Amino acid sequence: MAEKVGFIGLGIMGRPMAQNLMEAGYELVLYNRTIEKAEEIAGDRATVAESPKEVAESCDLIVLMLPDSPQVEEVVEGEDGVLEGLKEGTLIVDMSTISPVITRELAEKIEEREASMLDAPVSGGEQGAQQGTLAIMVGGSEEDFERAKPLLEVMGDAITHVGPTGAGQTAKAANQIVVALTLEGISEALVLASKAGVAPEKILEAISGGLAGSNVMEAKKEKFLAHDFEPGFRVELHHKDLGIALAAGREYGVSLPVTAIVDQMLESLKTKGRGDRDHSAILTLIEDEAQHEIGNGG
Repeated sequence: MAEKVGFIGLGIMGRPMAQNLMEAGYELVLYNRTIEKAEEIAGDRATVAESPKEVAESCDLIVLMLPDSPQVEEVVEGEDGVLEGLKEGTLIVDMSTISPVITRELAEKIEEREASMLDAPVSGGEQGAQQGTLAIMVGGSEEDFERAKPLLEVMGDAITHVGPTGAGQTAKAANQIVVALTLEGISEALVLASKAGVAPEKILEAISGGLAGSNVMEAKKEKFLAHDFEPGFRVELHHKDLGIALAAGREYGVSLPVTAIVDQMLESLKTKGRGDRDHSAILTLIEDEAQHEIGNGG
């Protein structure tokens, strides 16, 4: 635990992840574009940096948790970015969900500076980040994985080294396909059952113990039943993730027809002004079409 750790990106996911590292005893240097967010959690347990460059100059290991590829590129390659302050031997662990292509390009530039990079996107949402129970999918060398593993074990409890650079992002794309299609399927089932006169909570109870049961259903059932779509994980971010999956499908010649349909459903939610809601709000799109809100009797 001697390595000083930089943490860049303190949003819905990054903030609790950084807090868990501080509670585990790691010495952190924090950076966030809105500097007040870093200052709020730093206290006397962390230092606040004024730029990604400053983080890189003082840290041996740097965690990134940012919204999308452009933000990661800006933090790494931009003015006062990580590359400007990067030291030989530094390990960057990018836990954002971004394009595998961008991941490989950035890894090459980092390696030119005699440093290295892991792509380690996560699944589990805000609750998993808070509880330190995230699933973490890691791409990169075995040596770098072993170096980062103690830190990753603070933030997650299902940590898998899936292959070389970019493999973590590919695994996350696959994960996001399964989550999105599952949420959409649950939504269809709940609206059908409710409009037919069966209580949604009874439907979830009945099917959760069988083959249809899933972690997705368990994690989101209260949001469905209460119509509580505070994020969690926002529609707009999941839409971004399906875009990454569809781009990978084009690159590798894999047809993803149902993924494309759900991608367009998330786009529709965004155009209706619901892009900032939890991704379980896909339920509301099925309700709109059926002209029926679950549990509302029609």
